[in-house]
Amino acid sequence: MKKIFGILGLAAISSLQAQFKIAVEVPGDFAPREVYLYTLNGSKDILSTKEMRKGNLWQIAYPKFYQGMMKLYFPENGTSLNFISENKDVKLKFETKKNKISKVEYLDESNALMNNLQDIQQKKEYILPALYQIKEYYKEGQSFGKSLDEEIQRLSADNGDLSKFPFVQYYSTNYSRFVEKSATKKPLTHEEIVHFLVNSDEKLESSSLLRPILVAYLNIGPNTNITNDVDKLLAAVNTETPRGQTILSELIELFDAYDMQDLKTKYLTEAKNLKCTINQRLSGTISANVNTEVGAKFPDYKFNHATNSTAKSIYDLKAEKKIIVFWSSTCSHCEAELPKIIEKYNQIKAQKAEVIAFSLDVEKEAYENKVKNLPWVNDSELRGWYSSFVDAYNVHATPTYFVLDSNNKIIAKPDHVADLLKFLNLN
Repeated sequence: MKKIFGILGLAAISSLQAQFKIAVEVPGDFAPREVYLYTLNGSKDILSTKEMRKGNLWQIAYPKFYQGMMKLYFPENGTSLNFISENKDVKLKFETKKNKISKVEYLDESNALMNNLQDIQQKKEYILPALYQIKEYYKEGQSFGKSLDEEIQRLSADNGDLSKFPFVQYYSTNYSRFVEKSATKKPLTHEEIVHFLVNSDEKLESSSLLRPILVAYLNIGPNTNITNDVDKLLAAVNTETPRGQTILSELIELFDAYDMQDLKTKYLTEAKNLKCTINQRLSGTISANVNTEVGAKFPDYKFNHATNSTAKSIYDLKAEKKIIVFWSSTCSHCEAELPKIIEKYNQIKAQKAEVIAFSLDVEKEAYENKVKNLPWVNDSELRGWYSSFVDAYNVHATPTYFVLDSNNKIIAKPDHVADLLKFLNLN
């Protein structure tokens, strides 16, 4: 299970004059009382503020100019809701089923439009090609054939004049240009993407398009030229600028997530060697990687509600070796690998070692049912990929493993359970 996500300091914005307001109406039986508001920087969700519910309504004042993607996260049940800002008031209403969001109603014009366009884009990519094939089997004049024609025309139509909605227009235009899958679209070139990345305004960082556009860039041409292609890109965007540093950060995280370790090491070293002021995004990427390299001292973590131990933190637990595991009950790879650790657990204990497992679950019941059968130390924030340890320990996938010595220094980072057992001589 993969996920790629940062956190800025909280802004106490309720007392400031708002650029716009966000109103969220919910059913009375929706349990969460608190909501977190996130903005976006590249692929990173940036925590902006927290707000408590009043009655059946959240009202959040946002103090700065902002056009782009936003997210509401409800930590008490691990659900989230995406929407956009055109730097104008936002109004949302949703229905729930079993305390989860089941249907969202976008009551402001820009979000209603964006939701409709995204629905059309998705169907255009994945359903429209199939509709063309199905249409071949129906003669003109047949009622179902007419319905197919109407849907094909609807999905193929131009989006119309979006000039009233600058962010919607930006997103729609550049998604179609750089991200949309289409057999009829002209192939992209490196030069075309570089020109866009250099000249785009700040909506690039807040649009969620940056990472998929970088993936599109890396997929152009033969893989043997990736280093040269990336060097040309970084020279063009200038890694001494905030835009260049954000792109460098995204690339390092991409290479890490896709196990392209040679490329990750090369560009992480380049980031460390920059002599200019480093922006917060790149600084976070550097520190997360430096703190989790083999040879580094693993940062401590204070347990929330640890099972099978009275220790208060990772450092407080004494063992000659500590095997750190990040996992989730919804992760199929974890389901396959954790039983193999259970099989060897007595032998691990015989080495005076201990397993400490951190879950990225959000469902309390699912987590508690699972850890009943896990004999080692378990803990979770029940916040999924919003857990504080995701960024702190540079976790991009589950399961992720670290092996520490008695002084909490990282001595191994196994890729899979077989590598872990081999390192412990337990194959």
